[in-house]
Amino acid sequence: QVQLQESGPGLVKSSQTLSLTCTVSGDSITTTNYYWSWIRQPPGKAPEWIGASHYAGNYYYNPSLQSRTSISRDNAKNTVYLQMNSLKPEDTAVYYCNAWRPTGHNYWGQGTQVTVSS
Repeated sequence: QVQLQESGPGLVKSSQTLSLTCTVSGDSITTTNYYWSWIRQPPGKAPEWIGASHYAGNYYYNPSLQSRTSISRDNAKNTVYLQMNSLKPEDTAVYYCNAWRPTGHNYWGQGTQVTVSS
């Protein structure tokens, strides 16, 4: 069973950079076919996929967020990171880390609240 733990600052000011960490246990982030994603859900809105790190080292981004988003990872620490620049109040959301692969495995972290103050 994969376990995901998000961590990061709960409150960030507008125009600043958000840095979140997803610490993975129970499997390696280099295990075949896993996609390690960041997904957020603003209050009262549908979840929004931010981007993903593929086990093989490729990265994929939501085109609407790509210009100010960067996902990276540290294989030795079994950790995936999210960095988002130029934050706006509308970036306020619960941010989730997700692990998925086509075999049907789908795991979620508990989420971390991020509030962007104007």
